[in-house]
Amino acid sequence: MGVWYATREDVKGALDYAETARSDRRVDQAIEAASRWIEGFLHRRFYPEVATRYFSFPDQYARPWRLWLDDSELISLTSISSGGVTIDPATVFLEPNRSGPPYSRVELNIGTNSAFGGGQTTQRDITITGLWGYSSDDTAAAAAAAPAGSTDTTLTVGPADGIGVGQVLRVGAERMLVTGRSMADTGQTLQTPLDAQQKSVSVAVSDGTGFEVGEVLLLDSERMLVVDIAGNQLTVKRAWDGSVPAAHTGSAIYALRRLTVTRGALGTTAATISQGDTVYRWEVPGPVRTLCIAEALVTLMQQSSGYARTTGVGSSARQVGGGTIAKTQYGLSIESLREQAYTSHGRKARMRAV
Repeated sequence: MGVWYATREDVKGALDYAETARSDRRVDQAIEAASRWIEGFLHRRFYPEVATRYFSFPDQYARPWRLWLDDSELISLTSISSGGVTIDPATVFLEPNRSGPPYSRVELNIGTNSAFGGGQTTQRDITITGLWGYSSDDTAAAAAAAPAGSTDTTLTVGPADGIGVGQVLRVGAERMLVTGRSMADTGQTLQTPLDAQQKSVSVAVSDGTGFEVGEVLLLDSERMLVVDIAGNQLTVKRAWDGSVPAAHTGSAIYALRRLTVTRGALGTTAATISQGDTVYRWEVPGPVRTLCIAEALVTLMQQSSGYARTTGVGSSARQVGGGTIAKTQYGLSIESLREQAYTSHGRKARMRAV
């Protein structure tokens, strides 16, 4: 899969889907399709990627000290050379400096001796290594609960804030993609018995700081969603995710904290992770994430109806056997979401011109 702009949990939460492998595959396919469509619609890729890219010089522009990056956007510069000659990054301006990153061009400081075009041919004369994409903004989301070697593909975290399948994570300089989640033992047990009634929503634990609102817990075979925390009392929704309410006494408490990850993703190198290392979650721009969820939702609902619904237009009705059958239609507001995302994060035609 590619990088997603919404997580599996985002979409399943909106649909209230129960946890099954079949539904997971459908949701994953819808998010993948929505993410790739958004990149085409907004004419940019948003995720951060470390890479080396090559540019020809001279290009079609008259100023020999300026290089337009065309379909590439730069977040930060690591190194740059021309014709095999290294250029000091301190002599390079990233533009536009007032609104970037992302940066759409690089310019040499004309008050220095740096120059482009030092190669024997114009093809791929300039080499730039850096962090490409729209944004590398991330937020501390959890701490590693156990060490992990550079080849390990599972990462166990502590109380996790908003980590889901499809998330881009960063630990140190390494980025990784979350491809799955499973239950891990929190080390805590239920402190007072809990009956099987739906109205019994208070889960007593020994340390409430060890949990996060929004986490899914597992006690025996029942899943519960944490909706509030007061001291050492967790307020939960019972029988979450298609599970069955049951009585519990002294049960071990598990949480969705074991992550299956693709290591060394997006041009980074896998490294050893120590217990306690901060795990950062890449923040998808808000309008982009909202649009991705909406596009995935419409796809899933259209699939369930055999694509018998019309999206993006007003409601209608049709006559069948002398009676009127209302026709519910999906995606009535998605055009406005598309317009909002394009206005705020779309790469406009004049900026895409080569």
